[in-house]
Amino acid sequence: MTDDGFVMRLHGIGDLRGGAEPRPVPADGMSLVRVTAVGICGSDLHWFTHGGIGDAQLRRPVVPGHEFAGVVHGGPLHGHRVAVDPAIPCGRCARCREGFGNLCPAVRFSGHGELDGALREWMVWPTELLHPLPDGLTDTDGAMLEPLGVALHAFDLGHLRLGGSVAVVGCGPIGLLLVQLARFAGAARVVAMDPLAHRAEAARGFGADEAVPSGAPAALDGADADVVFEVAGNDEAVHAAVSAARPGGRVVLVGIPDEDRTTFPAGTARRKGLTFAMCRRMNHAYPRAIDLVRRGRVDVTSLVTHRFPLTEAAEAFRTAVGRAGLKVVITP
Repeated sequence: MTDDGFVMRLHGIGDLRGGAEPRPVPADGMSLVRVTAVGICGSDLHWFTHGGIGDAQLRRPVVPGHEFAGVVHGGPLHGHRVAVDPAIPCGRCARCREGFGNLCPAVRFSGHGELDGALREWMVWPTELLHPLPDGLTDTDGAMLEPLGVALHAFDLGHLRLGGSVAVVGCGPIGLLLVQLARFAGAARVVAMDPLAHRAEAARGFGADEAVPSGAPAALDGADADVVFEVAGNDEAVHAAVSAARPGGRVVLVGIPDEDRTTFPAGTARRKGLTFAMCRRMNHAYPRAIDLVRRGRVDVTSLVTHRFPLTEAAEAFRTAVGRAGLKVVITP
């Protein structure tokens, strides 16, 4: 093995550059991980196309990537294939002590702000955040556990009753995972919507009773869903979610808007007496996510439609921006 590894850094909007950098050395409590699979998330695309996300802006060249798996070299997990929890909460604040590490105001997140992410051959990460993968899961499956964890957290926020009805607005990977979770959890009816016909068709394949290939807010009028998951991150999708919810229903906002602002038809939402919930990443979801995939309850493998080597990461990002398929994965 050499002392260097290949790394991709985002220098500006659309400007990903690769090069060799020294292999990091793990400190106490950390492990060296050889990265084997990295998924491109919608939040990664915000960094790539806008140079930031919400109030966080690109201030130095950063290594993107927070959906990833790898193999541990050295330490207590040596040789294990692992999925990696990308969030490092402080563990000391009130939110952490209450069990809500995802809401920690001091949380550090892979590929976000000042913390370099996974688009590289080698990285060090807290050992306690590494989750060994069962033999039946591939490394790519391991990278898909992070979006599944987000979907699980969003689903928890929905408080769906057995036999209730669900609408999913936005059928990217997390939306399609929510379709699967709703069906597995006993939803009597699952309706999905996406303006891209191939994603609406994928929703039907993953268990939606009806999938509407339309971006018009009126497309889901009359869906009368108990719980609506908005996973697109734009006002049109939020309007559609409000239209789809039944009076007294619940809307879970999962998507991240480009301009850090969300609007909705207040009159309709007020007359319906809707409850809104905001989804912030995930919270202690990896063990459940691993078990669901291991038992075949959720299919993450079929969501991956494109694979690229690390040296072609820029092309991988452009493919993801074009939304030609479903999930793009990079394999260092």
